Amino acid sequence: MISLNINNRQLIFISILIFVLLSNLAYQYSKYLEFKYENVFETKAEISNIYRKDNYDILKLKTPDFEFFANINKDEDLKKFDILNVLIDSRKIDFIDYLKGFYTSILYFDKQDRYITFKDKIIKNIEANHEDERIIELYNALFLAVNVSKELRDVFVNYAITHVVALSGFHLVVLSFVIYWLLYFPYKFFQDRYFPYRNRKFDILMITLAILFYYLILTDIVPSLLRAFVMYCLGIYLLRSNIKILSYMTLFYTFLIVIAFFPQYIFSIGFWFSIFAVFYIYLFIQYFKDYNKWFLFLFFNVWMFLIFNPIVHYYFPQTSYEQFYSIPITIFFNIFYPAQIVAHIFEVSSYFDKYLKIFIEYKINVYEVFTPLYFYILYLLVSFLSIWSKKAFFLLNILMIGFNIYMYLL
Repeated sequence: MISLNINNRQLIFISILIFVLLSNLAYQYSKYLEFKYENVFETKAEISNIYRKDNYDILKLKTPDFEFFANINKDEDLKKFDILNVLIDSRKIDFIDYLKGFYTSILYFDKQDRYITFKDKIIKNIEANHEDERIIELYNALFLAVNVSKELRDVFVNYAITHVVALSGFHLVVLSFVIYWLLYFPYKFFQDRYFPYRNRKFDILMITLAILFYYLILTDIVPSLLRAFVMYCLGIYLLRSNIKILSYMTLFYTFLIVIAFFPQYIFSIGFWFSIFAVFYIYLFIQYFKDYNKWFLFLFFNVWMFLIFNPIVHYYFPQTSYEQFYSIPITIFFNIFYPAQIVAHIFEVSSYFDKYLKIFIEYKINVYEVFTPLYFYILYLLVSFLSIWSKKAFFLLNILMIGFNIYMYLL
């Protein structure tokens, strides 16, 4: 679990990933030069979100090469998922802004016809199942990683349940479990008759992997879900090679693979949260794995909530006592998520809507607590030292408890 030794084969693999990273950066820079060739740039973009303001709206738009934000008049008849042909100002955009997303002006636009995709059909199914716009937003985010409005995002942050809604490792595990067992018995029937020599479990895992890859594409390759998918692939490979799966090196390789192929994700907070979440799960397993499993089931969710607060509050200062609901919600979500997948397939998912509406509309008293920069750096340093030192892990837990007391009691 704590070995970080790198042999020659691993060093070659890391070198290849660095080469891939540099190649992708060179490709991205060539696209950037095309973008900057003139003072204006014309492209097709999908509206991935609309942020409503008093006097104007802010559009978040996604192209095949980059994402950007722009103001738009409120009287324009635009909605989420519309396809626009836009002419934008490219003069003040540097390469870093190009990678991480930038703010610019739309000089001209016109709406384009949209080709109906399988993703659109799923969205239509969700819309047909529900009447409340916020609940539709919730399920679109939960199943397809569609961006939600600022108001609904604030609800998630105020309840500290963003990790539940954002597609990541847990969602991938649930989906893989459901897909695996849906395939298992039909595949067994044909295998027993026509190809008994095949390794059934491995074949089904490969089919499941292919379906999950399609799902990853369907969600526009969300950074946190991509991290989970890469770890899933590495897990299968390591399992087949009889190599320990749960190791910090697995997480390190996952990070390198994702950044090598998608260097822009280095700027994604969601990706970093996903990496840190797995890191703290590994720390938990390293130090608490020998305790009673039923105790660990509850303690794990409590500890993960507390250990992550200093990280989250460096970026999102919103604080409320209702954030403690995150612990039972996270536990309950293990049942809720797969149940809602089935419920939407059979179009009976509206049963929970009235309870979700109460949950969303509940007024929360929110105050702000920021993690100071010095504490944030110290916390990360002690977290990494905990890989090798039990004393550092003990100190980490003291820092965790102290910060949460500071947040909620002082």
